[in-house]
Amino acid sequence: MIAAIAFYVFAAILIASAVMVVTSRNPVHSVLFLILAFFNAAALFLIAGAEFLAMILVIVYVGAVAVLFLFVVMMLDIDFARLREGFQRYAPIGFIVGGILLAELILVIGAWSFADQAEELRLSPMPEGSVTNAEALGQILYTDYVYLFQAAGMVLLVAMIGAIVLTHRRRAGTRRQDIAAQLARSGSVNLRSVPAGVGLRELGIERPPLPEEEKPAIAHGADHGGGHGGHH
Repeated sequence: MIAAIAFYVFAAILIASAVMVVTSRNPVHSVLFLILAFFNAAALFLIAGAEFLAMILVIVYVGAVAVLFLFVVMMLDIDFARLREGFQRYAPIGFIVGGILLAELILVIGAWSFADQAEELRLSPMPEGSVTNAEALGQILYTDYVYLFQAAGMVLLVAMIGAIVLTHRRRAGTRRQDIAAQLARSGSVNLRSVPAGVGLRELGIERPPLPEEEKPAIAHGADHGGGHGGHH
């Protein structure tokens, strides 16, 4: 009885939060409702006995994906009004695609049939000596399908490296730090033997010598500053 009440409560909150994700005008609110939907879906997985899927949903989607969406929406200055300008123009195409997806879902649900032993297996207790869902998935994933698992990891690694290479480009006018040039300058690193108890009053603040091309510019600026001060 308690499990049935919890199921209906979590399911109702999940449906309401999913509707708010689509209908909210503020994108930050949409992401927050999406996080709420993930938590309620995780609770439904726990009621169904799929604790591994519940933890994955919370750790991966709430802890990484949804938080990443939230940071992107909050930090990027996106003009959502401009993005909605083409809604009316592309609305017919969107309705056609949505209708096709709805028809496919109806066909899938209409052809769905439960196994004869499904209800008995769902209500039967876990046999003694059996492993949990997470342990059973780990045994299958890292024994029977270990090569496919490693191949999937390599595909994701190549995709990540490719995304970094494509987005990491040098642009004109961008100032970058050149560590090798900084260390190659004469006097950039000085070794001093500092006795104990000696502070800045005796040693003073050491500054690296300026390159030759910067000295005339600084001297020229100082002359201009002195000239303006004398004029006033």
